[in-house]
Amino acid sequence: MERHWEADPSALFARRLGKSAQELGNSDERDQCPDIWQLDNGDIAVIGRDLTSAYHSRLPAGVTLAADERLVVIPGNMLSAAKADIPDA
Repeated sequence: MERHWEADPSALFARRLGKSAQELGNSDERDQCPDIWQLDNGDIAVIGRDLTSAYHSRLPAGVTLAADERLVVIPGNMLSAAKADIPDA
């Protein structure tokens, strides 16, 4: 089945949206750094905790995850800090 959108694995990280985990107090400078990045093709990469298995049985009606998709969670203050960097639709 052909998808309407497919992630491009060759896209490069272009710019961070918002502030780093360290700036927001969400990291202790180890490998625990959620992040939000715009890729050079305009797509967005989100680095967060993989909670796919924890939420899979509790997804709202109409929400599905493909076998190659993961549900990740980031701190709310990280998305709020990125608001100014995200253009209106």
